[in-house]
Amino acid sequence: MAPTGKNAGKRGPTEKQPKAKVARYLKSQEAQINEGVKSSLLLKGTRCSEIMGNVLKDLRAMKAPAAKLLTKKNEINLFDDSQSIEFLCTKNDCSTFALASHNKKRPNNLVFGRTFDNELLDAVEVGVENYKSLNHFKGAPKKRVGSKPMFLFVGDKWTKDETLKKFQNLILDWFRGDPVDALSLKGLDHVIQVTALEEKVYFRTYYVKLKKNPSGDKSPLPLLTRSGPDWDMTIRRTHFASPDMWKSSLKLPKSLTKKKTKNQKTNAMGETVGRIHLERQDIDSATGRKTKAIRVAEANEKREEREAIEEEQKREMESEGNMDYSDDSDEDEDEAPRKSKRRKSKVDMK
Repeated sequence: MAPTGKNAGKRGPTEKQPKAKVARYLKSQEAQINEGVKSSLLLKGTRCSEIMGNVLKDLRAMKAPAAKLLTKKNEINLFDDSQSIEFLCTKNDCSTFALASHNKKRPNNLVFGRTFDNELLDAVEVGVENYKSLNHFKGAPKKRVGSKPMFLFVGDKWTKDETLKKFQNLILDWFRGDPVDALSLKGLDHVIQVTALEEKVYFRTYYVKLKKNPSGDKSPLPLLTRSGPDWDMTIRRTHFASPDMWKSSLKLPKSLTKKKTKNQKTNAMGETVGRIHLERQDIDSATGRKTKAIRVAEANEKREEREAIEEEQKREMESEGNMDYSDDSDEDEDEAPRKSKRRKSKVDMK
């Protein structure tokens, strides 16, 4: 088989150039900037009961057309050796898988998992109980092919338990479908409710029918109808990626990463908040827009101030005038006896 993954498209110094068909295959196996829908591989273990076979069929119906069901049984011990599942996922070009098995120690066993760079990333083993297939809900409407599900996670354990946190991420990635830029209300035709209560996880599927809102609002009113499949799960064994592998799986190519804008950030409400740097402003001399009322008030204040100044100046002038008149009268009184003395002296001399 042609090399895939990290060695895809790489040739040694002495190797010949591959043929056109092989070159196209190698190019298709290289990492893509915009990945499409994640296909799922559904396969059976060494032993598989009829119930678990129906579970795989229902999962294929929910994930169609991005699902591939293998009919042959496979001797796979996932938690001891993952090479077999990695080889099958690479061969069938599937990044997620579901392995169903049944034995005395672990009855009705189902393993959800995914791969990264053709290596096992994480896997969760659950026990299936109280299973109700799609055929159990006869006459109930079914989802459209290729429609994306809505998810509702009920219970505070999804935020407190680390195992359930990773299991939630795995479920969302398993059912995420084809990435799209916009959604139509008509395409939202089913919702999956996953409830974590005590030691069990309850998986329920509902068909969504949009009806006209009786209150007159434009937004329609959803009506839920149980459509299946439904089952209860008990978590058994788990395998999660190492911190380094998990970090590398979250890395985005440079062309998709947004450049950090300086002095700009996004708050919890999704609003963009920016910081602007300006020179020091003289607020005292700054003049803004003034309304008519403010202009009239300022004119009245200036007029009152001017009248007060004029009144004060008048009072000062009047006080100064009174003081000058009193001084002149005193001088006249002093000069009168002097004149009389002069007259008397003149008479005496004669």
